[in-house]
Amino acid sequence: MDRRVAVVGSLNMDLITRTARLPKIGETILGESIDYLPGGKGANQAVAAARLGCRVDMVGAVGADAFGDVLIAGLEEDGIETGSVRRTDVPTGIANIFSVGGDNCITVVPGANGTVTPDSLDDKAMAAIREADVVILQMEIPVETVTHVLAEAKKAGVRTILNPAPAQVLPDSLLADVDYLTPNETEFELLAGRRFSSDLELEVLMKEWEDRHGHALIVTLGERGCTFLEDGRMATIAPPKVKAVDTTGAGDCFNGALASGIAQEWPLRRSLEFAVAASSLAVTKFGAQAGMPTLEDVGVDG
Repeated sequence: MDRRVAVVGSLNMDLITRTARLPKIGETILGESIDYLPGGKGANQAVAAARLGCRVDMVGAVGADAFGDVLIAGLEEDGIETGSVRRTDVPTGIANIFSVGGDNCITVVPGANGTVTPDSLDDKAMAAIREADVVILQMEIPVETVTHVLAEAKKAGVRTILNPAPAQVLPDSLLADVDYLTPNETEFELLAGRRFSSDLELEVLMKEWEDRHGHALIVTLGERGCTFLEDGRMATIAPPKVKAVDTTGAGDCFNGALASGIAQEWPLRRSLEFAVAASSLAVTKFGAQAGMPTLEDVGVDG
């Protein structure tokens, strides 16, 4: 089956500093090492989907610089179509990542990603979007572009996944064009405008959300897996136990794998089980894109 996925989103170079602890304000400490690794939520999700058997088009922008060269070359090594990744005079986006004890905190500088406006999407990019089985978007490009792509995909009958990260409040008009929304717990609290402290409260919020917006809501729970509504009740899919080396890109792997399942017309539960299995493997290797598993790794035939 020719599973076509279009990813409209960010491409960043990840600058990963390993350190025993984070510095305090005004403090300078010595780090242990630094790595330069391809990243960006959009590019990460594209690599995940490609390694899991999809034909992937990447739509985005990088600078006319060395980081841009490396990012495009890396995508092409995974067989991703990069004809809709523009080169701009604005520097390639970067993510400053502090890796501390197997977890991380991140500051993103959008750079060229901020130039991915609706007007920048040429006929080739729009054709990739309209001809896809699934379109994946995130919030590291301008919100007006996300809005535009969701609307165009809906007109074309293309299913959409919106990973609402980094978190921000989103208008109902944008959410109306989403088919699958994949926030983590913190992002969902911001979107819903309410906190929850138990699974029962989360279930109530999820029901209210789906009733209001009419799309499937999937809340990722980190090492607890993910939860969704099945026959009106909250169902949680737990991951296998693994030794986490680097959690960077785990959520992106989840979204790329989810797109692969949806593109194959799998039921939602099966798609989510696949996504949880894939993302659990992603955290066992260092680096967002380097850790993305293949179908063989997950144990699924293409």
